[in-house]
Amino acid sequence: METANWIGFVAGTLTTIAFLPQLQRTWRTKSADDMSLAMLVTFTTGVFLWLVYGLYLMAWPIVVTNVITFLLTLTILVLKLKYQKLR
Repeated sequence: METANWIGFVAGTLTTIAFLPQLQRTWRTKSADDMSLAMLVTFTTGVFLWLVYGLYLMAWPIVVTNVITFLLTLTILVLKLKYQKLR
């Protein structure tokens, strides 16, 4: 594998796992009050567009890491909306 792809996978992995602690906290506390809805919607949309861009270029580091990041941020967004309705 090319050096650029390895760098892409490492960078994507680090930025992806950065969302795991927030997802764990949101799940555990059943609250995402400290997360901005506008930020989550904007970020999730941006990640989706990075995924589309990666597919267009067939750049697998971009595709793989953004699929995972999209799923994580979408889950946080859904939980935020769900938990807001419970209050």
